Amino acid sequence: MAKLFLIFLGSGLGGVSRYLLSGWAQRASSGSFPTGTLLVNILGCLAIGFLSAAFASRWLLREEFRIALIIGLIGGFTTFSAFGMETFAMLNDGQRLRAGVNVLLSVVFGLMAVWIGYRVAERWLGA
Repeated sequence: MAKLFLIFLGSGLGGVSRYLLSGWAQRASSGSFPTGTLLVNILGCLAIGFLSAAFASRWLLREEFRIALIIGLIGGFTTFSAFGMETFAMLNDGQRLRAGVNVLLSVVFGLMAVWIGYRVAERWLGA
């Protein structure tokens, strides 16, 4: 139960941080490109890489810290960071084909799922 509470707290903080930072970056860029989302995704990947190395090196020993920071805070900030870390782990293990398949499937099926979800909502809700 304590682990779930740590994830809950971290996710809330990460989500609010994502909202504030991406909004600021989008307004600052004043363009149609999703600069805010890009910034959040890159920072999330940087953070998850740093924290993963820190936990792997035993710098932060407590499992509760890992759960609160990586699953909660970074997960609430961006799930793209998890995708980046998992793909990096495959590449780091020499699994280039598997990593490439992960990238291809995630992007293609992710975009397809967004399109399907949007079209279903249009049909069902008249959106």
